[in-house]
Amino acid sequence: MSEPKAIVPDGMEAVYEKIRYAPALKVGNTLYVSGQIGRNAAMELVEGREAQIVQAFENLKLVLAAAGASMSDVVDLTTFHTDMRDLSLFMAVRDRYLATDPLPAWTAVGAHMLGGTAGYIVEIKAVAVLPE
Repeated sequence: MSEPKAIVPDGMEAVYEKIRYAPALKVGNTLYVSGQIGRNAAMELVEGREAQIVQAFENLKLVLAAAGASMSDVVDLTTFHTDMRDLSLFMAVRDRYLATDPLPAWTAVGAHMLGGTAGYIVEIKAVAVLPE
């Protein structure tokens, strides 16, 4: 088995050092990305529903890039939503980032609260397989 390697993109050091989790863990050619929420590099909540979803996807994209991966390498997506009525908005944003075949597997889960504080509406967790 390959040795796990923490992936910590520039701007996410506080997540690793203060909150104590890796934005992603690379094991072999598989990348396990921790849930990404709609906060910016200053660890501040992004305002606006669509803007927050976009920020969560941009954070996912940043983590993938730090590991040498891209959105097209995502094979599994799990999303957590504080209001399932946002699914159509979420899917519209998602399709801007993940619109090529084959599409990843996807599970959407309703959740009471995300990110340890009120205001976050979505969290995106992913698994990617990097090219060999």
